Amino acid sequence: MLQPQASGSCDPTACLPPIKGFLETSFIDWPGKLCAILFVGGCNFRCPFCHNHPLVLAPEGMETIAFEEIMTRLAARKNWLAGVCISGGEPTLSPGLTTMIARLKAEGWAIKLDTNGSRPEVLAQLLADNLLDMVAMDVKTVLVQEKYERCTGSPVDLGAIRRSIDLLAQSGISHEFRMTIAPGLHTEEDVVAWTKQFDRSRSRLTLQNFNPKTTLNALFEKEQGFAPEIFSHLSALVA
Repeated sequence: MLQPQASGSCDPTACLPPIKGFLETSFIDWPGKLCAILFVGGCNFRCPFCHNHPLVLAPEGMETIAFEEIMTRLAARKNWLAGVCISGGEPTLSPGLTTMIARLKAEGWAIKLDTNGSRPEVLAQLLADNLLDMVAMDVKTVLVQEKYERCTGSPVDLGAIRRSIDLLAQSGISHEFRMTIAPGLHTEEDVVAWTKQFDRSRSRLTLQNFNPKTTLNALFEKEQGFAPEIFSHLSALVA
């Protein structure tokens, strides 16, 4: 069960993750639902193709939006929003994540979490506390150490990634595993191998095409995503 904050540690608002971005309406981030998105800063990966790199590299330089302001703006949209998506960065790095989600749930909001799956212990606790309604986990590539670290730009505990995959597959809640593919990092063979690492009777798999508009590694801005016909072919492999 959700544990209370230790006495004298901090007041509830101060313990919340700093919110670095807020999108009031999204039609694409929660399949079949209209949602708002909260963006939390900080990440333990350095994916070269990341398009949210300000949240990853320098969240302290971004304005923090007060949680109470977020709650007020959400309340004004409760009649047409179906839920709230918490994204990043990597939200599970924030110590106050559980407290923030619990407060949102107390106001009746359904919650979707975006995560890279690197902290299965946090994911397990959120699931045990019934605080999540949907999870999208970014699985960077086939679960091979060298390939994975090439995509994340940092060391990876593949055991932790596998535990998060297993948690979601057995959770009984709505979830998807998604992979952003780039021609310089992924091949058709990788996509095929990736699909074989999941029980597709229980889990939804999706591909996202690399967008070179803005990337953590500026060299990737000179690259291109897969051509539409090739991306359509690769997407059909995971359908």
